[in-house]
Amino acid sequence: MSSMERAVPDISDPRLFEPVSPEERTRAEFVRPSLSYWQDAWRRLCRDRVAILGLVVILIILAMAVVGPWLSPYTYDGQDFMVSNEPPSLKFWFGTDMFGRDIFVRVLFGARISLAVGFVASFINLFIGVIYGGIAGFVGGRTDNVMMRIVDVIYSVPTMIYVILLMVVVGPGLKSIFITLGISYWASMARIVRAEVMRIKNEEFVLAARVLGASSTRMLLRHLIPNAMGPILVTLTFSIPRAIFTEAFLSFVGLGVSAPMASWGVLSNDAIGSLAIYPWQLFFPAAAISVTILAFNFLGDGLRDALDPRLRK
Repeated sequence: MSSMERAVPDISDPRLFEPVSPEERTRAEFVRPSLSYWQDAWRRLCRDRVAILGLVVILIILAMAVVGPWLSPYTYDGQDFMVSNEPPSLKFWFGTDMFGRDIFVRVLFGARISLAVGFVASFINLFIGVIYGGIAGFVGGRTDNVMMRIVDVIYSVPTMIYVILLMVVVGPGLKSIFITLGISYWASMARIVRAEVMRIKNEEFVLAARVLGASSTRMLLRHLIPNAMGPILVTLTFSIPRAIFTEAFLSFVGLGVSAPMASWGVLSNDAIGSLAIYPWQLFFPAAAISVTILAFNFLGDGLRDALDPRLRK
């Protein structure tokens, strides 16, 4: 037996080993448990107090919009000229308008319309924009070029042009706003999803799914789009306040919801003529628009930071 062979210890000898003490075993354990991507994102979102404040405000506005008008003894279209232009009081929290209608109930009812417009825009973004952009980014080549040129044409036409054309065909109202959102609001989402899918489609897990025989539809719906949900959720969050502001602006200039329906834009338009005399009639619907848009923007900023994988620790 050579000297090198004699130097090699016999690992079967129990004298060469000693059991690990409980203290050493505790020190060897992981100090921080493993977290998934979404668990880590939720943890970082909860640390953002401004984003959580925005989320709480949004939930309060949603709850008040749903149950608030039912809890009030007044209706959004009930007129009483004996109490017209009343200032805010314990009886009328936000005062009344020139027809004696309770502004508090009308603001809550307007929240239903404005939030409905915002969520319809987000649904259109999620359904049309994600699928369209995902197909363009996954297929690529000439198909991608043609599909993106269509998006460029849609994106280049101002929203006001769609509204004016629809007013001639359909007439002003909530239906025209929904059709306008359906035509134009998915274009920006399609661009974002296309860019994310083109970045992800050459990753190893996609190539592995292709080798295992996954179909193109399965790879797109089960692998590519779920891995692009971070930018998608952030874009959805920012699209809701943009749609709310669009509806308020169109209703304010008379191209959106018409009386007696009470969206926030209609309430602002009704109050602008008496701003110097009864300023509260404009203050409360304008404050509702501002607070809602700020809350969604705060939440969107928090989601953007929480879902950024570069910030994971």
